[in-house]
Amino acid sequence: MLNKYYPTIGLEIHAELKTNTKMFCSCRNNPDEEKPNVNICPVCMAHPGALPVVNKRAVENVIKVGLAIDGQIADFSEFDRKNYFYPDIPKGYQISQYKYPIVSGGHLAGMDVTRVHLEEDTANNKHFDQGEGYSLIDFNRGGVPLMELVTEPHTRDNAEEIAKLASGFAKELQLLLWYLGVSEANMEKGEMRVEANISISKDQKVLGTKVEVKNLNSFKSVEKAIKYEVDRMIKLWEEGRESEIAQETRGWDESKQKTFSQRKKEGSADYRYFPDPDLPKMKLHQAFDLDKIKKELPELPVQKRDRYQKDFGIKNEDIEVYINDPVLGAWFEDVAKILKDIEKVKIASNYVTSDYIGLKKGNAEIKIPSVNNFAELIDLATDNKISSRAAKDILAMIVIKDESPLKIATEKNLLQSNDENALKKIVEKIINENPEPVASYKAGKENAIMSLVGKIIKESNGSANPQIVIKLLKEMLAR
Repeated sequence: MLNKYYPTIGLEIHAELKTNTKMFCSCRNNPDEEKPNVNICPVCMAHPGALPVVNKRAVENVIKVGLAIDGQIADFSEFDRKNYFYPDIPKGYQISQYKYPIVSGGHLAGMDVTRVHLEEDTANNKHFDQGEGYSLIDFNRGGVPLMELVTEPHTRDNAEEIAKLASGFAKELQLLLWYLGVSEANMEKGEMRVEANISISKDQKVLGTKVEVKNLNSFKSVEKAIKYEVDRMIKLWEEGRESEIAQETRGWDESKQKTFSQRKKEGSADYRYFPDPDLPKMKLHQAFDLDKIKKELPELPVQKRDRYQKDFGIKNEDIEVYINDPVLGAWFEDVAKILKDIEKVKIASNYVTSDYIGLKKGNAEIKIPSVNNFAELIDLATDNKISSRAAKDILAMIVIKDESPLKIATEKNLLQSNDENALKKIVEKIINENPEPVASYKAGKENAIMSLVGKIIKESNGSANPQIVIKLLKEMLAR
């Protein structure tokens, strides 16, 4: 039945910007502050007569985002007052942007962007259940620069596709903000919040009634909430109750894994936007050197993916490991410069993304080895001087104590023997002691040779080169 309905998604994503001070005052912007109400002043507390001043760095940060997504940077922009009455907004309005955002258009991760604008964050409500229950407000966050990005609506064939599109976009935006250095975008700390506008329709060209699910604080929650909401709407349609789908704001209950109604959704008219008379109009093309800002943008995730694929030819899932951990990525690039050989680089990446990452999980003692020692380990393994098993064992040692893999292999007798004359004696001994697998191999069961290989390597205390052992076995059994 799902293919009868077309789900549509539009995202609104808020990200707190990384600046020294708040959006319109000189109070410190410190997301890690534990004491309540210490980073506050008459401006962010809305005392009479206190006037706001625009944080130029916050505007520049949004411009960087706009340039990175190929958006249009406005020449003229201004701030507006968005009127509504909540305890966490002391002025009775939020300074935001409405008609003239800083960025219009753009593209990222398969979605078109409508706009990116700046506003101030709200204070933080804290609710307590003791006695009759009460709430307190921490204004440290109030007035922090907040970027809001709004996407165009996008339609897909089913809930699974639309949920993955949304979470993929949110992940890519978080990466972009990290690479640009404009936001920590930590979802667990509320520095990045995702809101999903969801609707379904039987006609791809017609949008259904929109429901907004607010404050999704993890990528998994984004996917789960979207899937749940699409299924909820479809069920109402199937039961002939589509009129019950109201334009409203809903929340996501993580414990119950379901959405719940919060309030009727406001329209833009309800907020009574009008230009803020206390803030000057902004001529951004005069105030900023846009060409210089664009030239100074760092290599972006999409660019790095292309380069890694072109230069190293490694697996896409390996590339994502390095994209998500730029420090590890830079280290891997230094390893690749030493190894040079593309096949060795691919093997090195396999050791990093499987063995090193596996060792690191849950073990605080694990450190990334030096570039030279890791490259030496890969050389030993790919030149068949040590076995793959020995390579894994040595890697487990050098991430605790960083030293030469060749030195470790020599001291622990892990170097593989390539001396055919010495190995022939061991091969002949194993052949004579194991008539059954020998007979099976000669009868056409080629896999039988592997049991002989294992016995030879064991006899050599693990030093025998498996490739040479197989070669000698085949030669001697063919006689």
